[in-house]
Amino acid sequence: MASKIAEAELDSVEKVFAAQEAVPSWKDQLTFRSFVIGFLLTILITFIKVKVSLNTEIIPSLNVCAGLLGYFCLKVWTQCSSQLPFTRQENSVIQTCVVAGSGIAFSGGFGSYMFALSGRIAGQSGDPGSKDFKNPSPWWMIGFLMLVSFLGLLSGIPLRKILIVDFNLSYPSATATGYLINSLHTPQGAKLARNQVKEMGKYTAISFGWAMFKWLGSRGQDCGYATIPYFGRRAHSLKFYLDFSAIYVGVGMVCPHIINISVLLGGILSWGLMWPLIERRKGDWYSADLSSGSMHGLQAYKAGNTN
Repeated sequence: MASKIAEAELDSVEKVFAAQEAVPSWKDQLTFRSFVIGFLLTILITFIKVKVSLNTEIIPSLNVCAGLLGYFCLKVWTQCSSQLPFTRQENSVIQTCVVAGSGIAFSGGFGSYMFALSGRIAGQSGDPGSKDFKNPSPWWMIGFLMLVSFLGLLSGIPLRKILIVDFNLSYPSATATGYLINSLHTPQGAKLARNQVKEMGKYTAISFGWAMFKWLGSRGQDCGYATIPYFGRRAHSLKFYLDFSAIYVGVGMVCPHIINISVLLGGILSWGLMWPLIERRKGDWYSADLSSGSMHGLQAYKAGNTN
């Protein structure tokens, strides 16, 4: 029954575009407004991905968010400038620019290893004479990011050509994004998109207000709602406390339950069991004179077991 409903919906979406003209050439698809909107949304989504990566180390897919915001921005641009209506292809160009550009935030390691290579972080290892570091510099970072990006161009595209075109296999994320863009350009989809953008704006305002509330209650590293020992002082010393961060709520809602349960159990086992047991071996497994942040002590076990 569900498959018949899905087929009927797919037919209704395709019938909307059946009487339209042929697909424009690729030159007509690459418009100025699509690149401008794609550039601005790339900056926004990149900031979100880096922020989420630094807080949770989990980056959910934001393809649907990029497609929805691209449609909304194009709609506003068209209404304000009285230009020609935008096409599905322009929406796809924006989607591609945003996903490809913001993907560098994850593949380039900006939330994980890129800045951890610096000499400042290396100085925290407890070995001041170490020269095994690489300070961030625009020159080598641009070359590194180009290698990371062109890796997908040289290997990802041929692989997808074999799997999708030759073997006729489905590609879930691209299929879902294409169906989303098609549905947004139908009368029913346009109404739904407006409602979704309104809901997104409402919860963005709520998130911003909650962040301001947290900021007003904190005046330093050891001040704020996260410093209150809700589960006891011993549990708080083991990093068990309530952070009240909206990021964790949002990521938890987007990610599957298996990932949320895995992160929860991993945090309990590591911070509640493994690190206290390893800390008891201080002076036996590692020197007792080392600081808590030294990479020759307990911090090395944390880094080795979590990466």
